Amino acid sequence: MNFGATILDADGLRLTSDEIAFFRDVLPFGFILFARNIDNPDQVRALCADMRNAVGYECPITIDQEGGRVQRLRAPRWREWLPPLDFVTAAGDQAERAMYLRGRVIAHELRAIGVDSNCAPMVDVACDNSHPFLRNRCYGADAGTVATLGRAHAQGMLDGGVLPVVKHIPGHGRATQDSHFDLPIVAAPRADLDAQDFAPFKALNDLPMGMTAHLVYDAIDAAPATLSPKVMDVIRTDIGFDGLIMTDDISMKALSGSLTDLSRGALDAGCDVILHCNGTLAERMEVAAAAGEMCAQAQRRAEAALAARHTPDDIDISAADAELESLLK
Repeated sequence: MNFGATILDADGLRLTSDEIAFFRDVLPFGFILFARNIDNPDQVRALCADMRNAVGYECPITIDQEGGRVQRLRAPRWREWLPPLDFVTAAGDQAERAMYLRGRVIAHELRAIGVDSNCAPMVDVACDNSHPFLRNRCYGADAGTVATLGRAHAQGMLDGGVLPVVKHIPGHGRATQDSHFDLPIVAAPRADLDAQDFAPFKALNDLPMGMTAHLVYDAIDAAPATLSPKVMDVIRTDIGFDGLIMTDDISMKALSGSLTDLSRGALDAGCDVILHCNGTLAERMEVAAAAGEMCAQAQRRAEAALAARHTPDDIDISAADAELESLLK
């Protein structure tokens, strides 16, 4: 089947009849869940089943379960996680193993409720002036360390049957503004970007999916990365990432313009899929109409991403939890 070039959201705890009819018509590649979609495990499983039944295939369903502030599954029904930077600091020289276990345990929780993708690892490299919305979500301030920990976290999720989405490609760490509300502009020279910001993504360029950064790199283009053919060429050619690229939420305030123009602009720039996270059904319809079906290259990447989704390996989760707790003492 040909997938729609979208990953879409839903309003509440179950799909409405209008949502079901809409999703059946446009066949989005997948879905994303938010806190508004989550109450208890049985309810989330039922919602995921609604979504897959609507499109008629085992579509990927993703979520932001980084841990810390960006964590949709919360106590008391699910684990509370330290923010990644605090977690890495607590683990010390065992951080690589701890990040693997974090990814594997998160994958176990996600698969148990029907979710099979996670918008992580986030391998943006922290800087002294990184905006607070981002800083403690990072894994460190050294590109090599961030790449190593990002690889461990991604592998834990893959081993648990969950597709990782590496973000925010090609690097958001220098942003001094929150792209949910403003458009950050990065003035660093290209050589600095290559050595620091882009390096972890190059090291992880074999991962199945990635998410763009809504910011401007002055050294490359005046257009936001999500809408820039020049930045997308850097991602595909220089970084060497050939996985499926989704936009960050196309409704974020960093981008200006209509949803139609933004969706078409992102696809024209080289993104494969439009991610829409917060809006009305009418706005989702606008995005889906603008995005249409995936092009042949995007379809190939989507199929390759789905082929990377495997049955979880055998693991004793209690033992993994115990080991993880011991590493953080």
